Amino acid sequence: MKYLPLIVITLLSLAAGLALSRLQSLHLISTYTMGIFLLQFSALKLFDIPGFARGFAKYDLIASRLPAYGLLYPFLELALALGYLAQLGTPVYLATIVLMFVGLLGIIHALKNNLNTNCACLGTTLNVPLSTVAVAENSSMTIMAILMLIA
Repeated sequence: MKYLPLIVITLLSLAAGLALSRLQSLHLISTYTMGIFLLQFSALKLFDIPGFARGFAKYDLIASRLPAYGLLYPFLELALALGYLAQLGTPVYLATIVLMFVGLLGIIHALKNNLNTNCACLGTTLNVPLSTVAVAENSSMTIMAILMLIA
């Protein structure tokens, strides 16, 4: 199953979020889940930053024009992860909204143009095709950050 790595990461993130929050609140569950999820995603990108940047530049609107952004992106994701885990709140939510929404636009554009490539979301270690699953992933993280911002 080609999406198994993504499913495992999502379920592990949710399990960790539930455990760390001790079910105290939905906001805390969401905060920890996002932090763990982004931490795992950034780790996979950090194994091969140049390879990630090359794959990411194929469909990301910023990385395709500014290659340095693709090299910086894993560290931005890591900073977001640590921000969620430290419960820094509003600045982290706003940065997540911007980062994930811009990514979402690039993914939608690539899919409309029938680009057949792997999603760089799992770095180069695991191969997952760029598909509507990536749209769902970026959309859900954007929506989750918006909900945490307004909560």
